[in-house]
Amino acid sequence: MSLFTGWDAIAKQLRLECAQAAYEGKRVPDELEREIARLPETADLFDDPRARELAAALAGLEPADDFPYEQPGELAAIRALRPEGPRRLPVDDSGDALLDKFHGAWTGRSCGCALGKPVEGWAMIHRGRLRIRAYLERRGEWPLADYFPAAPHADDEHPIGAADPAARENLACMPPDDDIHYTLMGLHVLETHGAGFDWTHVARAWNERLPFASICTAERQAITNFNLRNVPGPEGATPSPFWTARHNNPYREWIGAQIRADGWAYAAAGHPERAAELAWRDAHWTHTANGIYGEMFMAAMISAAFVVAEPAELVRIGLSEIPSTCRLAEAVRSAWEWTRACGDFDAYMERLEAAYGDLHPTHTVNNALVCVGALVYGAMEPSRSMCLAVMGGLDTDCNGATVGSIVGAATGARAFPERFKGPLRDTIRPTMIGFSEVTMRDLAARTRDVWRGSAEPANSGA
Repeated sequence: MSLFTGWDAIAKQLRLECAQAAYEGKRVPDELEREIARLPETADLFDDPRARELAAALAGLEPADDFPYEQPGELAAIRALRPEGPRRLPVDDSGDALLDKFHGAWTGRSCGCALGKPVEGWAMIHRGRLRIRAYLERRGEWPLADYFPAAPHADDEHPIGAADPAARENLACMPPDDDIHYTLMGLHVLETHGAGFDWTHVARAWNERLPFASICTAERQAITNFNLRNVPGPEGATPSPFWTARHNNPYREWIGAQIRADGWAYAAAGHPERAAELAWRDAHWTHTANGIYGEMFMAAMISAAFVVAEPAELVRIGLSEIPSTCRLAEAVRSAWEWTRACGDFDAYMERLEAAYGDLHPTHTVNNALVCVGALVYGAMEPSRSMCLAVMGGLDTDCNGATVGSIVGAATGARAFPERFKGPLRDTIRPTMIGFSEVTMRDLAARTRDVWRGSAEPANSGA
């Protein structure tokens, strides 16, 4: 069996796996960590027996008996541990208000993504939000209220390239980005297979429509795993989602699934239980535990935002679709208390960094908390909420897009300031087969059609 890895060199991947194993409650022996640290960067699972032995030793670890979290992966088990929730909300489909909300969701996702895109790399450095602040203060533009300028400054440690397509000077559309590709992918899968799709439809759609180089971290490893074992045809075989999500995949609780929630949520507008189920189907073959729950949490909130515009209620609904016994739920409950104690977003971020600063900057949990804080302190106003999501640092384009999607669903496209929606010209130009250029207005109409055509009750299909 091949032990190919898809995103990082094996030495780095095994170091990341040590951190992931510990997060899952496994006790990694000190000597095992030391041996992994000593692996040369050129180590290869194909021809390095010691690398294979170390990978197998990590894979064989089990959570300690005193691990305090219960974090199942199957939908029925997840639902058995969730709190009470509304499950479904009434949606008014009369007039054009709902269509404007679909348009707003696509607009907000695109605006928020473009807003955070130029600083994504260096905002992930420890306390990257301070670097964002310094960049803007040098230009007299703090706090953030518009797209980032690329105008050069002699003191810039991390300049934005003059040719960056998401820099203010260059914006002419929503440029290619995985945060947008996956939302388009959700629409494509639903238009092609309907609401009864399963995870293999998603995997095969990725193969058909996404360039491999545009797929990152957990997603790249999972699609690699899928293709290693998938045999097409009537007598073929399909790997298990348990294996595709776990094999050589230390990114399995990172943000990759969380950013894929939106397409499913739009199709289940006003039905957070259904949105969370569709998100689970999408997530459970690439992620585990809090990686899955992040997508379900955000899908439920986005779905509810078509009806509800109060952050406290949105967060409550999001929590009602994930296990109350998981790390993400614990973190969100703590963060909600911080919003009551902290006078502003900066103080909130200080608490977040103190509590979760050891997590990778693209982990699900810390980025979900940035989004929660941005919704609260931004009071669901589109520009303020998106800007706060980006000012928080970490995975800036992901968080800007998620928060933009939520506030867009709540307020509609008409509520977005022209300085944000104008430069994008209502147009997305992705690097994705079948979507070379498309308007957000057209996507809104197609999404409403999918929503209208998938109103039957959700099932528990895998």
